[in-house]
Amino acid sequence: MTVRAGREFLAIPGPTTMPDEVLRAMHRPAIDIYSKEMLDLTESLLSDISKLFATKGKSYIYIANGHGAWEAALSNVLSRGDKVLVLESGRFAIGWGNAAALMGAEVEVLKGDWRRAVRPHEVEERLRRDKEHTIKAVVVVQVDTASGVQNDIEAIGKAIKASGHPALYMVDTVASLGCMPFEMDKWGIDVAMSGSQKGLMTPPGLGFVAANARALEVHKKANMSTPYWSWSEREGTENYRKYAGTAPVHLLFALRRAIDLLHEEGLENAFRRHSLLAEAARRAVAVWSEGQVLGFNVAEASERSNTVTTVTMSNGHDPAVLQRYCKEKCGVVLGTGIGDLSGQAFRIAHMGHVNAPMLLGTLGVIEVGLNALKIPHGKGGLEAAVSYLGDEVAA
Repeated sequence: MTVRAGREFLAIPGPTTMPDEVLRAMHRPAIDIYSKEMLDLTESLLSDISKLFATKGKSYIYIANGHGAWEAALSNVLSRGDKVLVLESGRFAIGWGNAAALMGAEVEVLKGDWRRAVRPHEVEERLRRDKEHTIKAVVVVQVDTASGVQNDIEAIGKAIKASGHPALYMVDTVASLGCMPFEMDKWGIDVAMSGSQKGLMTPPGLGFVAANARALEVHKKANMSTPYWSWSEREGTENYRKYAGTAPVHLLFALRRAIDLLHEEGLENAFRRHSLLAEAARRAVAVWSEGQVLGFNVAEASERSNTVTTVTMSNGHDPAVLQRYCKEKCGVVLGTGIGDLSGQAFRIAHMGHVNAPMLLGTLGVIEVGLNALKIPHGKGGLEAAVSYLGDEVAA
């Protein structure tokens, strides 16, 4: 016996559930890729992507997922043998560093762990010790979707500046762009990258990179780039060069509608929505944790992200059992623990196309599963989430 019907709801951190309006935007014939309509679409998207990154620099669209955007960001500013400093706070900055190593860079990891954010003073101290300026770039994620950590990108930028080190500052915003503040120019970021399938509510397959003037100058001497990724190859009057070939027209239709939806809501309102829903999820998890089985992966409350909450399970309980129950009996797909948290955690996504009914439904299903599976937990997690939203969302 189940209580599910219809399609599954994805409470996973990407690809996230998409608005019907975005799905409908793709359901139309392709257009002439040399037409004025295509030119206007490209220019509008490049302009809006730069606004999302909050930069006056150049933005680029790639037919690629986030891993492709990693390569695009690295290859345009590095030369083979350059050293990259990776700031660890989970899986994804490490993954970016692994990509850099495979591409010919020397990689050093500033050791962190999966339960806390990067400490800016540690970054400053390491850069001050690099008297020869062998480190050419510092890479970090704003949100790590494996650990659930949110790094203070502004503070890290200030630490890099205080060190007096000339390394480029590069930030992954795949799990944060469109969901929380990101100020590329204001925070001193040289290169930023993102993907389409999370906060931007579009199918996977588009990657974005933004570069400031300093990065564009470094690019002129970098020798790692290849024709597909190269920023230089994407300049010129021919529109096809913006995509290194045929434009992904239907994904662009989807992205245009998704960004329009963000404009209609207002970015500040979208940020507030994510903040409210994230805290509601955390209120529920805090109550459930009273049973001494569930808990927050991220120790410090201020370092928990507003896009995904990583919940650990202990005392011999397998999170896969709860995930299976939620999916098969109730139609809600929770994110699995990955990397160092494989078999030890599940993840609740609250990013992109998400609202109160979607989140509260997810929390309710988790609570049903906890009860059905007799997993010890504090009672009233869903009620705590409802109470919090009732207090914060004015009548």
